[in-house]
Amino acid sequence: MSLTTCFDLPLLAAGQAQKELFHNEALVRIDALLHPMVETIASEPPSADPVPGQLWIVDAAPTGAWSGMAAHLALWSESGWCFIAPREGLTVTLRHSGLPARWHEADWEIGPLRASGILVEGERVLAARQPPIQEPAGGAIVDEAARSVIGEVLTALRTHGLISS
Repeated sequence: MSLTTCFDLPLLAAGQAQKELFHNEALVRIDALLHPMVETIASEPPSADPVPGQLWIVDAAPTGAWSGMAAHLALWSESGWCFIAPREGLTVTLRHSGLPARWHEADWEIGPLRASGILVEGERVLAARQPPIQEPAGGAIVDEAARSVIGEVLTALRTHGLISS
Protein backbone atom coordinates (compact mmCIF):
# COMPACT_ATOMS: atom_id res chain seq x y z
CA MET A 1 0.00 0.00 0.00
CA SER A 2 1.28 3.46 -0.90
CA LEU A 3 1.19 6.23 1.71
CA THR A 4 1.49 10.00 1.59
CA THR A 5 4.86 11.35 2.68
CA CYS A 6 3.73 13.63 5.49
CA PHE A 7 1.08 11.83 7.56
CA ASP A 8 1.04 8.33 6.04
CA LEU A 9 -2.45 8.69 4.59
CA PRO A 10 -3.36 5.62 2.53
CA LEU A 11 -3.39 6.19 -1.22
CA LEU A 12 -5.75 4.34 -3.52
CA ALA A 13 -4.33 2.01 -6.15
CA ALA A 14 -5.83 1.26 -9.54
CA GLY A 15 -8.07 -1.79 -9.33
CA GLN A 16 -7.88 -1.86 -5.53
CA ALA A 17 -10.63 -3.76 -3.75
CA GLN A 18 -12.56 -2.10 -0.91
CA LYS A 19 -11.27 1.39 -1.78
CA GLU A 20 -13.80 2.91 0.59
CA LEU A 21 -11.90 1.50 3.60
CA PHE A 22 -8.68 3.24 2.60
CA HIS A 23 -10.49 6.41 1.63
CA ASN A 24 -12.37 6.50 4.94
CA GLU A 25 -9.16 5.88 6.92
CA ALA A 26 -7.55 8.85 5.18
CA LEU A 27 -10.58 11.04 5.92
CA VAL A 28 -10.52 10.07 9.63
CA ARG A 29 -6.85 11.10 9.88
CA ILE A 30 -7.42 14.34 7.97
CA ASP A 31 -10.39 15.14 10.19
CA ALA A 32 -8.23 14.64 13.31
CA LEU A 33 -5.34 16.74 11.98
CA LEU A 34 -7.29 19.63 10.47
CA HIS A 35 -7.72 21.56 13.75
CA PRO A 36 -6.45 19.09 16.34
CA MET A 37 -7.75 19.35 19.90
CA VAL A 38 -5.93 16.96 22.24
CA GLU A 39 -7.63 15.67 25.39
CA THR A 40 -4.39 15.41 27.39
CA ILE A 41 -0.94 13.81 27.47
CA ALA A 42 -1.15 10.29 28.86
CA SER A 43 0.78 7.04 29.14
CA GLU A 44 -2.22 4.74 28.74
CA PRO A 45 -5.57 4.78 26.97
CA PRO A 46 -8.44 6.44 28.87
CA SER A 47 -10.39 4.16 31.20
CA ALA A 48 -13.76 5.51 30.00
CA ASP A 49 -15.02 4.80 26.51
CA PRO A 50 -13.46 7.36 24.17
CA VAL A 51 -15.53 9.09 21.53
CA PRO A 52 -14.50 8.61 17.89
CA GLY A 53 -12.34 11.56 16.88
CA GLN A 54 -10.83 12.16 20.32
CA LEU A 55 -7.07 12.61 20.30
CA TRP A 56 -4.32 12.21 22.92
CA ILE A 57 -0.58 12.78 22.97
CA VAL A 58 1.13 9.57 24.05
CA ASP A 59 3.79 10.36 26.66
CA ALA A 60 7.33 8.96 26.85
CA ALA A 61 6.48 5.70 28.69
CA PRO A 62 3.28 4.33 27.15
CA THR A 63 1.61 1.12 28.34
CA GLY A 64 -1.18 -1.16 27.19
CA ALA A 65 -2.61 -0.54 23.74
CA TRP A 66 -0.30 2.48 23.38
CA SER A 67 2.92 0.56 24.10
CA GLY A 68 5.67 1.48 21.64
CA MET A 69 3.90 4.64 20.46
CA ALA A 70 5.70 7.28 22.56
CA ALA A 71 5.14 10.87 21.37
CA HIS A 72 2.56 9.81 18.73
CA LEU A 73 -0.95 11.19 18.55
CA ALA A 74 -3.44 8.49 19.56
CA LEU A 75 -6.73 8.84 17.71
CA TRP A 76 -9.76 6.80 18.68
CA SER A 77 -11.85 5.85 15.66
CA GLU A 78 -14.67 3.44 15.03
CA SER A 79 -11.97 0.96 13.97
CA GLY A 80 -10.00 1.35 17.23
CA TRP A 81 -6.73 3.14 17.95
CA CYS A 82 -4.94 4.90 15.11
CA PHE A 83 -1.48 6.34 15.79
CA ILE A 84 -0.15 9.35 13.94
CA ALA A 85 3.56 10.13 14.04
CA PRO A 86 4.12 13.86 14.57
CA ARG A 87 5.99 15.88 11.97
CA GLU A 88 8.11 18.99 12.53
CA GLY A 89 5.86 22.00 13.14
CA LEU A 90 2.66 20.04 13.90
CA THR A 91 0.69 22.09 16.42
CA VAL A 92 -2.23 20.87 18.51
CA THR A 93 -4.23 22.50 21.31
CA LEU A 94 -4.58 20.95 24.77
CA ARG A 95 -8.30 20.94 25.56
CA HIS A 96 -8.24 21.71 29.30
CA SER A 97 -5.55 24.40 29.33
CA GLY A 98 -5.98 25.86 25.85
CA LEU A 99 -2.20 25.81 25.49
CA PRO A 100 -0.56 24.97 22.18
CA ALA A 101 1.64 21.89 21.95
CA ARG A 102 4.09 21.98 19.04
CA TRP A 103 6.29 19.15 17.76
CA HIS A 104 9.74 20.72 17.51
CA GLU A 105 13.11 18.99 17.24
CA ALA A 106 11.75 15.54 18.20
CA ASP A 107 9.78 16.66 21.26
CA TRP A 108 6.46 18.25 22.22
CA GLU A 109 6.84 21.86 23.43
CA ILE A 110 3.90 22.85 25.60
CA GLY A 111 2.95 26.51 25.83
CA PRO A 112 5.66 28.64 24.23
CA LEU A 113 4.73 30.70 21.20
CA ARG A 114 7.30 31.67 18.62
CA ALA A 115 6.84 35.07 17.00
CA SER A 116 8.82 37.88 15.45
CA GLY A 117 6.38 40.40 16.90
CA ILE A 118 2.91 40.71 18.33
CA LEU A 119 0.15 42.84 16.86
CA VAL A 120 -2.84 44.11 18.82
CA GLU A 121 -5.61 45.60 16.70
CA GLY A 122 -3.15 45.87 13.81
CA GLU A 123 -0.55 47.76 15.83
CA ARG A 124 2.78 46.18 16.74
CA VAL A 125 3.08 46.02 20.54
CA LEU A 126 6.12 43.81 20.91
CA ALA A 127 9.27 43.97 18.83
CA ALA A 128 12.68 42.34 18.90
CA ARG A 129 14.48 42.34 22.25
CA GLN A 130 16.57 45.46 22.83
CA PRO A 131 19.96 45.62 24.56
CA PRO A 132 19.87 45.59 28.37
CA ILE A 133 19.45 48.80 30.34
CA GLN A 134 22.55 49.55 32.36
CA GLU A 135 22.32 49.81 36.13
CA PRO A 136 22.88 53.34 37.47
CA ALA A 137 26.46 53.74 38.59
CA GLY A 138 28.52 56.54 40.05
CA GLY A 139 27.48 60.13 39.77
CA ALA A 140 27.57 62.74 42.45
CA ILE A 141 23.89 63.43 42.21
CA VAL A 142 21.68 60.34 42.59
CA ASP A 143 18.67 62.06 41.03
CA GLU A 144 20.48 62.55 37.70
CA ALA A 145 21.48 58.86 37.52
CA ALA A 146 17.95 57.75 38.41
CA ARG A 147 16.41 60.04 35.80
CA SER A 148 18.81 58.69 33.19
CA VAL A 149 17.86 55.06 33.92
CA ILE A 150 14.15 55.89 34.00
CA GLY A 151 14.58 57.56 30.62
CA GLU A 152 16.23 54.40 29.25
CA VAL A 153 13.40 52.26 30.65
CA LEU A 154 10.80 54.48 28.98
CA THR A 155 12.71 54.38 25.68
CA ALA A 156 12.92 50.58 25.84
CA LEU A 157 9.20 50.25 26.63
CA ARG A 158 8.34 52.55 23.72
CA THR A 159 10.69 50.65 21.37
CA HIS A 160 9.02 47.36 22.36
CA GLY A 161 5.66 48.96 21.74
CA LEU A 162 4.52 48.33 25.28
CA ILE A 163 3.75 52.00 25.86
CA SER A 164 3.00 54.71 23.32
CA SER A 165 5.32 57.58 22.54
